[in-house]
Amino acid sequence: MTTHRLTEDATGVYIISVTPFNDDGAIDYDSADKLVEFYIESGVSGITILGMMGEAPKLAPEESTAFLDHMMDRVANRVPVVIGVSNAGLDNLNRLSRHAMDKGAAGVMIAPNPGQNTEAKLTGYFDQVVTALGPDVPIVYQDYPQSTGVHISVQTFNQMVRDHDQIVMLKHEDCPGLTKLSNVRQSAIDEDLRRVSILVGNGGLYLPQEMARGADGAMTGFGYPEMLVNVVKLCRAANWDRAEDLFDAYLPIVRHEQQPGWGLAIRKEVLRRRGVLNSAATRSPGPSLSAIDHDELGRLMDRVQRNVENLA
Repeated sequence: MTTHRLTEDATGVYIISVTPFNDDGAIDYDSADKLVEFYIESGVSGITILGMMGEAPKLAPEESTAFLDHMMDRVANRVPVVIGVSNAGLDNLNRLSRHAMDKGAAGVMIAPNPGQNTEAKLTGYFDQVVTALGPDVPIVYQDYPQSTGVHISVQTFNQMVRDHDQIVMLKHEDCPGLTKLSNVRQSAIDEDLRRVSILVGNGGLYLPQEMARGADGAMTGFGYPEMLVNVVKLCRAANWDRAEDLFDAYLPIVRHEQQPGWGLAIRKEVLRRRGVLNSAATRSPGPSLSAIDHDELGRLMDRVQRNVENLA
């Protein structure tokens, strides 16, 4: 069914979509439609849904499936869609992955479970995952130890690339991680390994430097996706100074969104103020902004607007 299939050649920005909710906590499908159009009009190369910042763990299984179906239908093959399928249960992971691919997904993103706290357990787990999914499901390995507590060495990741052709992308979110990114790229050359795509996360906080270290783009969320798209384009054109200048113009919001446990509420409020979401609600238990927070965010958004105008 799909006209897109994720490969090692993936580049650009695969935006991590938020999951919009009404104030009562129900999924807001009207805002979901506006999100899809907003992301595509911003120039993204792809969309990733049901990620950690998409509040996937707070969705019931039937809600995940319904949201997936709705988003896939709305995207309508205009850009590739990657589905986050991480789950403590392998059967659940496999079931959602199969449904996603049947709906036309480009691939699935999988983070290790906290229990894979040794590299032997980690490689054993992914052996099981790959066997369950089969050879036709492209896999993004999400390296996000700040959330999962699971660290993977460059050597072990390289071994997984050797062992499993289905692993076509590394979502790089280790922090600090610039040296690790460089080592993944250099070791692949030194060991004559298959080169996989690397898209970076962490809200784009280190995006220009990560692009200089060999990243192919970003797979992250931000209230101004057009910044991510244009910075990646400038970096890929080796227009480094212009890329840094543009990134710096948005830095007040980039930094503000990266506050642990709170940044999602900021991102959703930015999107609400930009007319994309009807409500900035996060699903309970989740953060919300106080009156002071709202005033502060307004000043920061005004500052970003001035920065962009001055840069232009």
